[in-house]
Amino acid sequence: MPTAAHSTQTWTIAPSAVDSPEALALLRAYFVEVSDRYYRLHEGRDSTPAEIEEGLADAPSDHLAPPRGLFLVGRYGAEPAACAGLLLRDEHTAELTRVFVRPDLRGTGGGRLLMAAVDAAARAFGVTRIVLDTRLDLIEARTLYTRTGYVEVPAYKDGKYAEIWYAKNLAAADRPDPA
Repeated sequence: MPTAAHSTQTWTIAPSAVDSPEALALLRAYFVEVSDRYYRLHEGRDSTPAEIEEGLADAPSDHLAPPRGLFLVGRYGAEPAACAGLLLRDEHTAELTRVFVRPDLRGTGGGRLLMAAVDAAARAFGVTRIVLDTRLDLIEARTLYTRTGYVEVPAYKDGKYAEIWYAKNLAAADRPDPA
């Protein structure tokens, strides 16, 4: 799996069980951030603990496991610090979800490395396209997506929080040469 160095720390990305303690902690951090941002924007407040628990219960991540899914954990040094989930939608398309890099480590190369690992995982699944939906206020995520080859596309599904949709084609020319 890919690695990137920054300062004295190194990023590593590897598959993880979505129900591992580190994955659950990253998923909670992801939900707290996206929920707090939503409530700050729309209601001028942070999420309540009950809203976080409700969000986690309403959007479980257990489907991000083999054989139709995958959960990646990024470590900065020894610390779990980033994650992303991939789910097969059909034989040609995978959906990217739960992309998160700890705010204090954004800009250190982990996001790009995470997205490269997502591409590699999608190729290993045999798909040629990755899709995702997100909210307009998640600027850092949207920037990461466009910087790593995603383009805005028409809506491919409905979702309560889906405001913008992206896709990336994994062209044969982008694939590494077999060694």
